[in-house]
Parts: sequence; C-alpha cells; structure tokens
Amino acid sequence: MAGEVLSRSVVRPVNWTSVYLIAVALGLTMLGLVMLFSAGVVKDAHSLLTKQIIWIVLSVLIALYISFMDLDWLRKKSWWIFGFCILALVLTLVPGVGVKVNGAQRWIGLGPLRVQPSEFAKIGLVFALAAFFSSNQREIKTFLKGFFLPSLIIGAICGLIILQPDFGTCFLCGAVAATMMFQSGTSLKWLLPIAGLAILAFCVLVYFDPVRIRRVTSFLDVEANANDSAYQLWQGMLAFGVGGLEGVGLGMGRQQMHFLPEAHTDFIFPVIGEELGLICTMSILLCFLFLFVLVSWKLRQAPKLYEYLLAMGSLLFVCLQAIINMGVVTGSMPTKGMSLPFISYGGSNLMVTFVFLGIIINVFRKWDNPKVHQPREIKEI
Repeated sequence: MAGEVLSRSVVRPVNWTSVYLIAVALGLTMLGLVMLFSAGVVKDAHSLLTKQIIWIVLSVLIALYISFMDLDWLRKKSWWIFGFCILALVLTLVPGVGVKVNGAQRWIGLGPLRVQPSEFAKIGLVFALAAFFSSNQREIKTFLKGFFLPSLIIGAICGLIILQPDFGTCFLCGAVAATMMFQSGTSLKWLLPIAGLAILAFCVLVYFDPVRIRRVTSFLDVEANANDSAYQLWQGMLAFGVGGLEGVGLGMGRQQMHFLPEAHTDFIFPVIGEELGLICTMSILLCFLFLFVLVSWKLRQAPKLYEYLLAMGSLLFVCLQAIINMGVVTGSMPTKGMSLPFISYGGSNLMVTFVFLGIIINVFRKWDNPKVHQPREIKEI
C-alpha cells in the first residue's frame, strides 16, 4: 500500500514560568510607582513619577528585546560587553567625566541623565564568567583556567567599583561571582582560602574608612546613635513599628514627610511598611522568594553550562540585592545604600534588573521550545 505521510505539526505550549516571572516583576514595579508617589511628597512627586515611568518603559522594551536575542550571538559578544563595562568604570573615575555625589564618584553625566556604570558592570560580569567557564569546561579543575583567570575578571570589576568607592556593590559582585565559580566546578581548595582573604581585605578597608566603620558601629547600637549616624536606620525602624500589621493607609505615612531621608530610593521599604503594613512587606518578601525558588527549580533542567550560568547569575544579582536592601532597612545589616529591585526609584538599577529578567526569560524560552516532529511514514499491512 502506498505510504501515508503525516504533516508536520508544532505545538507551542505556554511558557508558564516566564508568565509568572513577568507577573511578579510587573506587580512589584507597579507597587513601586504607587509608593514612589507617596514617598516623594516632600520633593516633586510628579517629576519623580514621570522620570520613573520613562525608565520603566525603556526597561521593559529592552527586556523584551533581550528575551528574543540569540544567546549564541550574545556569547560571541560577551568580551565586548565586558570591555565596554570596564571602560565605563574607568571613565567614572576620570575628573570632569565622573559625577561625584556625597563623596562618591559613581556616575557619568549624560546631559540631564546620570548613568551608574557599576550597575551595568553586573551584566558584563555575568556574561564574561558564563562565556569563560562554558568555553573551558574541561579545564575548570585546573588552577589557571579554573581559578586564576576568572579571579582576574572578577578583580577587574570589583577593584574599579571599590575605587569609586562603592563597598556594597563590590561585595554583591564578589558574592555572585564566587557563587558562579563554585557552581561551574572551581575547586574549593582554591576558592575557600582566597574568598576568606578577600573578605578579610574587605573588612580592613571598611575599618580604615571612617564613614563605613561608623555605619558598622551605629548598626551595633542603633538606639545610642539614633540622632547621629543611625538616624536614617532608626527612622526606618520606627516606620515599621507605626505601620503594624495593616499599615496607617496609603499616603498617610509621616516618616517620609519630614524624618526619613532618601525615602523614595534606598529606604522605600519602610515607607511601604508604615503605610501598607506587615502584610504587604511580607508579600514583597514572598514575591522575591517565589522568584528565586521558581527560577532555581527550572535551572535543574539546564542543558548547557553557558545558559545555566547566565540565568543563575541574573537571578542571584536580583534576589541577593533584595535581601541586602531588606536587611539594611530592618536593622539586620549595616547601612548600605542599595536599591530594592523593581520598586526603588532609579533608572540604572531598574534597567539592569529588567535586563536580567530578559536574560532569564530568553534562557527559559529556548529550553521550552518544542521539538519539531519530522514527517514519518506509516505503512498499512
């Protein structure tokens, strides 16, 4: 009998993991807009809101574009991305190019905009390490390519960031990079001693920096320094206490009115605690926990090291930064100016966060692509 050829059929199931990620990200972003309007009442709230909306639109468009880019092409351009990030960090330190605010030279002025290269350096670090380890998988256990050369990549980024100085971002980059090295297969006999020395050196730098060591001593005794170096932290803790379980009501908070500096950036979480209460703040924490567990669970099926490291590095930068911000404003960690992802005001951090989201979605979209069924012949007897 003549054979019957089945036509090719492709079924494209909904990528629910990406749908959940997008829903969480947009939900937190919308909450950030609402709280920005409330936290910015002392300043020009409408101006802050307009700028943030512009950044959100740009960030979403860039994330959408990145989620459909060819990952193999990006892998070939990884070192160009890393080199551009290094150049931007160097330019930040150049007098007349870098912009100094509150004693820290972390920005580059582009007309009315200020760009923070240390935020975009996170992207370069993730791409560089993912490309390096995926290209040297057979030599990861060696000292040269498994430890020494990756350490140079990390040292270049962290060294330039700490010169600005930005101790918090340096610590964040070092922690994420060390985790990526461990997950790639770097031997602990090299990683643990050097990690210990890096932490010791970091502590020494903090000890000899009057501003940073003052933050540490204030953190150890907040009440004794409530009117001095721990003023902002103390006011944030009061905001949580006033808010209680359900909050005082949206727009009814007082701490951001006269008492809490930078309420729309680093300390927006206490404003949420005061106005919307413990229920809302715990919901935000659960959102980041959900994001972390969801992506981590999906990473178990990673077919390639390069894609695994891209997604894992992106996830760690978002979630670890959220943990640090929440830890700082609740008095669990020494004070450090670090934004709350998706929620705090700020263009550079928001855009980088959405870039990481786009990378994760791109990786999952590639993994979930259905296999195309080849035509096959069915014979009847």
